[in-house]
Amino acid sequence: MSTHRFPIRVYYEDTDMAGIVYYANYLRYIERARSDWVREIGIDQLAMKAEGVVFAVRRVEADYIQPARFDDLLEVETTLSKLTPARMIMAQKVFRGAEILFAAEVTIACIGAGGKPARLPAELRLLSTPPAS
Repeated sequence: MSTHRFPIRVYYEDTDMAGIVYYANYLRYIERARSDWVREIGIDQLAMKAEGVVFAVRRVEADYIQPARFDDLLEVETTLSKLTPARMIMAQKVFRGAEILFAAEVTIACIGAGGKPARLPAELRLLSTPPAS
């Protein structure tokens, strides 16, 4: 699986009183990038929902490294790190040029009726993941 890249522009509404990106907005940025990645690999989340299956964030481990500021052009890099029948682990980084600003490891579970684990869509299960290091 190759790395997915997603551009983000920082708007005034993204910043806090100090003029830097409010910490919770990085989670929004990486969510948008994951949604775009899922769409690009051919998964229709509305069709999944109609079948009673959805993705849910199970865990996020985040590291805030450097601040982003108003009007910065950022890029979210998303890579699939691990895949099991019912969940995936994504490595996501936010860059400003070559400078890394934020890094996260996100565990996404696939859940069905009543919040019980469900199998990931076939398109995802067919993806290969890199060997564990």
